[in-house]
Amino acid sequence: MTATSDIPAVRFQDVSKRFGDFTAVDGISFEVPRGTIFGILGSNGAGKTTSIRMLMNIFKPDGGRVEVLGAQVDESLKPRIGYLPEERGLYKKMRIGEMLRFFGRIKGRDDAFLEQAIERWLAWAGLADWRTRKVEELSKGMSQKLQFVSTVVHGPELLILDEPFAGLDPVNRDMLRDAVLEMHKEGTTIVFSTHVMEQAEQLCHELVMIHRGQVRVRGTVEAVRAAEGREAAHIRYRLDPGQTLDGLPGVTAVADHGNEAELTLEAGADGQALLHALLARGAVTRFELREPSLHEIFKRVAGGDA
Repeated sequence: MTATSDIPAVRFQDVSKRFGDFTAVDGISFEVPRGTIFGILGSNGAGKTTSIRMLMNIFKPDGGRVEVLGAQVDESLKPRIGYLPEERGLYKKMRIGEMLRFFGRIKGRDDAFLEQAIERWLAWAGLADWRTRKVEELSKGMSQKLQFVSTVVHGPELLILDEPFAGLDPVNRDMLRDAVLEMHKEGTTIVFSTHVMEQAEQLCHELVMIHRGQVRVRGTVEAVRAAEGREAAHIRYRLDPGQTLDGLPGVTAVADHGNEAELTLEAGADGQALLHALLARGAVTRFELREPSLHEIFKRVAGGDA
């Protein structure tokens, strides 16, 4: 008999979805192990949101099978899932506490559970004193936090977040990240989509990278980076007037971010020779040789589409 923990939280098996003549998702397969933070990565239009909507039974796949928590996805699983879509909305005329209780009851929670959960999450959001106020009175930042609270107030077993950090200021982005990490510690499986590779690199245990509706890369963050094979130099620098990062020894590509850059190296490149060449062109305050970032890997996968 298979233990529950051995059954993936999510399984896509050769799943496809078409809209007319356009194929949004083209035969993708992957699994999300229970208890992980899992990233679905890709640029806008890659097929991430379509995949999540099939996961949530909003769209039906044209081919293949989607399983959630060990069963083919259907409405009966919804109480065990929290879902924060990319297009979000709240009931603006409702009072905050009443709205959260309404959402929790829909998911099958009783008032005793919800009273503690609402108190906890409103305190996290800095909205404890706003419980009896109407949603329409909130600022944009407060509304963004309340949207997350309404998604998790029932204590989901599986949390699905579609571009959760989009539009958040740095403070609220860090708050949401910390909340996600805390829920993971409590045993929640978390799946989120993003086109910002740095977010995935910081949070994810495992990931799939989708491009043009197909899975191009999958695995743990460490395995994905190691599989690329090519080493990269991460530098922080200040060039002398007239100097550039062109023509450096052993460098095949440069991702220049201003004061920092990631240099893709050819096989067997001499790190010391590269460092000396950089110092001849200006000041170097950081020089680190390591595997390429997910951002650079995605650029390779997507090619000119990136």
